Amino acid sequence: MKSRSLTLCGLFLGLTLATGCTPATENNGATDSGATPETPSTEATGEINLYSSRHYDSDAELYEAFTEATGIEVNLIEGSDDELLERVRTEGQNSPADVLITVDVARLWRAQADGLLQPTESEVLTSAIPAELRSSDNTWFGLTKRARVIVYNTETVQPSELSTYENLADPQWQGRVCVRSSSNTYNQSLVAAKIVEKGVEATEAWARGLVANFAREPEGNDTAQIQAVASGVCDVALVNSYYVARLRASEDPQDQEIVANIGAFFPNQDDGGTHINISGAGMLANAPNPEAAREFLEFMVTPEAQEIFANNNNEYPVVASVAPNATVAEFGEWTASTLPLESFGEQNAAAVMLMDRVGWK
Repeated sequence: MKSRSLTLCGLFLGLTLATGCTPATENNGATDSGATPETPSTEATGEINLYSSRHYDSDAELYEAFTEATGIEVNLIEGSDDELLERVRTEGQNSPADVLITVDVARLWRAQADGLLQPTESEVLTSAIPAELRSSDNTWFGLTKRARVIVYNTETVQPSELSTYENLADPQWQGRVCVRSSSNTYNQSLVAAKIVEKGVEATEAWARGLVANFAREPEGNDTAQIQAVASGVCDVALVNSYYVARLRASEDPQDQEIVANIGAFFPNQDDGGTHINISGAGMLANAPNPEAAREFLEFMVTPEAQEIFANNNNEYPVVASVAPNATVAEFGEWTASTLPLESFGEQNAAAVMLMDRVGWK
């Protein structure tokens, strides 16, 4: 975990911060809403204390834009989702944290279930964000979307061979599939979604077949899976869409070489839609600056903020009136699952146990 001193503010000196901090670790990472929220107008000044597991340096632009619009400074503490949740628990009622941002819905749900978040009553948020992308009690809200896509080697796989996540358990893919480990929250949420959609028995049969088709033991992040497909270690892999877009947008010759012979396929278009996840946020239960925290959350769904998310990290906006960036738009139109993301958190423990039973390491 680490503190970051942004150009818009100094380090949060008025608080007693945890000692023995270590550098931040990477924690990896088409529904419609007609609302277009306006930038909150306020002359209030103050600060918010933000705990974030988003490890993207480009988010500094987002926080600077918020401060410029509202006069409220952002004091940032970064760490993994689990590190930050443990820190909030340890700090208890004396926690200085106002807002928690995570890179996956499962950890937001855990914070909600553990009573670490409080509801934020805001018509700005509920009108801008589709119901399936926020909690039913308004304790957390999706700020960006990412799709779990199948990347494939264009020299060994035809798009016509691909259809669904479930199809990857077919024997035709034996020794051809790469994935991240079962400890990865993105994969946990995919399995949890399948439990919600198909039930435990059917999901376990699918996961067992998928594991039987692994080309290697799970290793590395999503970028490593793409590299493995490009180099021929495997023919297909499951990754988040923004990893593909990031490589495509890169000017690095090595990145261009990687993406030269890979494609991205959005599965389950005729069977419930492609699985999506969010990076989201909620106001913490003991937030010392609740009004400033609410303004921060509302600013995150303004067109300005949504465009920064989209342009800087190749994520899909949650606000339908804001377009994805040009690189992401090249993926084309696709149908997203409309399962409530809250249910993924509810089934996370079941998903983890299921993955263990089938030998997903």
